[in-house]
Amino acid sequence: MGWIFFKSKYEKMKLVDREDLERDPVVRFQHSHYIPLALFLGFVLPAIIGSTWGDAKGAFVWAGLVARLAVWHCTFLVNSLAHWDGLQPYSDEDTSRGSLILAILTCGEGSHNFHHAFPHDFRSGPSLVSWDPSKWVILLLHRLGLVTGLRSAREEDLKEALEYMKHKALHGVPPLDQEEANEQAIEWTIDDAIDYVLQSNGRCLVSIAGWAVDITRYLGEHPGGSTLLRSYSLQVEPVGRKYEWKDATWAFEGGLNNHSRAAIKRMKEFRLAKLTTAL
Repeated sequence: MGWIFFKSKYEKMKLVDREDLERDPVVRFQHSHYIPLALFLGFVLPAIIGSTWGDAKGAFVWAGLVARLAVWHCTFLVNSLAHWDGLQPYSDEDTSRGSLILAILTCGEGSHNFHHAFPHDFRSGPSLVSWDPSKWVILLLHRLGLVTGLRSAREEDLKEALEYMKHKALHGVPPLDQEEANEQAIEWTIDDAIDYVLQSNGRCLVSIAGWAVDITRYLGEHPGGSTLLRSYSLQVEPVGRKYEWKDATWAFEGGLNNHSRAAIKRMKEFRLAKLTTAL
């Protein structure tokens, strides 16, 4: 719970795409006036409401102090209980776990293991009937046309993750990693990559671990936004074929964020060719 009282400095924060939040007037207002808003809504407003039936002190204690402590402790459980005890049906790459108790106390954060395996999914768990009020509210708003662009994990990825963990639980070891079909892909030089970008009207081509990866179709799905991906793409000037291409291996393999097994599997689907020359 130390992060509540100590504001850490995150060096990677400047790399996070925040344009959508910075454009939102409500978010900007809340960010600029967070402390007075928190104090008024959390402690003053409950007392004012309680005064309407003559119990301002009781409302301050129960709806202000007690409620605040309860909310904080339920929030802290996400980074304690949810990483200590529970089920891991989707991944064991980290200590995240699922818990029914946590789901009830946090109104839906029970499948924390699912969240870590598929962080881009708007749901806390894929099942429609699992206890997750926030998911149901979002789906209702989506039906009303007030929420758009919902992102969820692909069914084939969910199925593969469940089968992977079941195999590991039964046999004690993960299933054998099958050779990807494109492991025998053609080899490209830098000139081949430049030709591809020029001929395809500037598709988003990045270099990861010695592979040319076309992530154009993934730009709208990336949880970190498309700006970051574009910053690592091959940039070519048609005249003179001058180019700039930063190797994205560092960012993908933990330098910027730790990617799940599902994310690595998805990345491999976009591989085009093995690069024969280093950037």
